[in-house]
Amino acid sequence: MRLSQELAEWLQESARKAGVPQGRIVRDQLEKARAASRRQAFLKLAGSVRGARDLSLRKGFSRP
Repeated sequence: MRLSQELAEWLQESARKAGVPQGRIVRDQLEKARAASRRQAFLKLAGSVRGARDLSLRKGFSRP
């Protein structure tokens, strides 16, 4: 993976301060990006469900 000089310096400095390998920082950031993209994919479904806005109005869910 090729990084810009600025990004490579940031990565090196961050790894030094945290006392962890640079690879761990890269993996952690990739995992965060993957999790965020999964959340975005889920949020695309928001509002796509049809039916009563209030579940208490749904047939079979009302109380006598």
